Amino acid sequence: MFENDPVHSPEIRARARQLYLAGATVAEAARAVGVSYPTVREWCKVRPEAKRQGTALRCFRCRPDVDHPTDPVAYAYLLGLYLGDGHLVTTKRVPVLRVSCSNSWPGLIDACDAAMRRVMAEKVQRVQQQGCVSVQSYGKHWPCLFPQHGPGMKHQRRIVLAGWQRQIVEAHQGDFVRGLFHSDGCRFANRVVVRGKEYVYPRYMFTNESADIMGLCQWGLDLLGIAWRMNRRNSLSVARRDAVAALDRHVGPKS
Repeated sequence: MFENDPVHSPEIRARARQLYLAGATVAEAARAVGVSYPTVREWCKVRPEAKRQGTALRCFRCRPDVDHPTDPVAYAYLLGLYLGDGHLVTTKRVPVLRVSCSNSWPGLIDACDAAMRRVMAEKVQRVQQQGCVSVQSYGKHWPCLFPQHGPGMKHQRRIVLAGWQRQIVEAHQGDFVRGLFHSDGCRFANRVVVRGKEYVYPRYMFTNESADIMGLCQWGLDLLGIAWRMNRRNSLSVARRDAVAALDRHVGPKS
């Protein structure tokens, strides 16, 4: 009951799968397209290539045990990296997930590579570019795991997490926030002069042009109980001593 299904059109099957991958349950997708639950479940959870190959798919959104994601800690971290400095190219024959990492932070490059492998990738490439390394992996199922992909810059379109993504973030808040700050954030020594005396204290900054992604960072910090404030339209600051100490436990300096 897949590509040769004489009853339901390919458009209906594609619509049901799209709704499911965007976060709808099988029951919700079935109601939306007006097809029985068992049929839609077959379309969404048992892919034809899996039947032909007889192998378990590495994409946890396409396996029967969809509610048990592969390494949710690594996924929460990789999601944060993707929202910051990542992009997913779907115009190629095989989609490719890329995350740009500065040459200054070799530890970050290694962590990104490891997260891709733990989530799904069988192979990861490191492409040297001017001032940075593009950590990338080709895979047909990356769009299943990052439904936020789309044409254009992320700050020019809506970025909303699917329900299953929010559940992972809520369970692994620190890993998600670490990914965001490792991509578009920094920890530095802030210097201020008060009555002629200089004071130095650590401070975190997160900068992103997308109001939606900024909102997700705020939400993640709120889940952790970490105080923050907006110091500019596109910039968030964590400066209170107790807040910095708490963020240090989850993020810490880049390496």
